[in-house]
Amino acid sequence: MFTPDKKIAQPGNIVEFERNDIMFKGKVIPSQCQRSVIVDLTIMDNLDEIDFEFDRTVVAHENYRIIS
Repeated sequence: MFTPDKKIAQPGNIVEFERNDIMFKGKVIPSQCQRSVIVDLTIMDNLDEIDFEFDRTVVAHENYRIIS
């Protein structure tokens, strides 16, 4: 089971999150969002295999955990 943490990610951090029972990992990019972050998913090796329409997505602070 995925458990998000309470930390707020900064641009450059690598975060992971779950969406539709799939684990995603990406790099936080600069934005003006206050309650979420924009995550660049192109660092994922298997992004092409996952049928996800976009290479960036918005993730609320309470839905991710920082991994580096």
